[in-house]
Amino acid sequence: MERVRVSANVFLPMPVVLVGTRLDGRANFMPAGWCCRANLVPPMLCCGIHRAHATTVGIRENGAFSVNVPSSEQMVATDYCGLVSGATTDKSGVFEVAYGELGTAPMIADCLISMECRVVEIVSLPSHDLVIGEIVGAYADPSVVRNGLIEMAAVDPLLLTMPDNTYWGLGEERGKAWAAGRSLMVE
Repeated sequence: MERVRVSANVFLPMPVVLVGTRLDGRANFMPAGWCCRANLVPPMLCCGIHRAHATTVGIRENGAFSVNVPSSEQMVATDYCGLVSGATTDKSGVFEVAYGELGTAPMIADCLISMECRVVEIVSLPSHDLVIGEIVGAYADPSVVRNGLIEMAAVDPLLLTMPDNTYWGLGEERGKAWAAGRSLMVE
């Protein structure tokens, strides 16, 4: 197979989330594509957030943040939250806000999945802060829960590809993890 060299700054398709925190006494949300699971027990995730964003100030001040999964129907409002800064724009009215047990991590009631996180550690990288948080509460709309599990197709989450800066949908199921490759195992 032929290969061509591309930029080392390669991005994989990323889930789009809305990171929430309190900023100047109000809820603030910013979209982030650099967010993933970081630990199983206790459950943790991490988000890479540029230090220039007002959201990092709120996360450091409160020691808490939320991660909300917007659906494709929320693409316009999600994108808007990335076009304006919480330092100069009050984004608290864009979504209906809810709080969990921490009381300092505003969640989006309109998102089908929301998680509230307590900051465990912030690792300073050259341009971004890698914010690691323990998930202390996870919430889902009952309409997307089947047999106790979240059905991602029903959530219809947004994905982001870069550097073309395009939003995508989830697509169709291709197979089950930890099962699809079993046919190649030698017994």
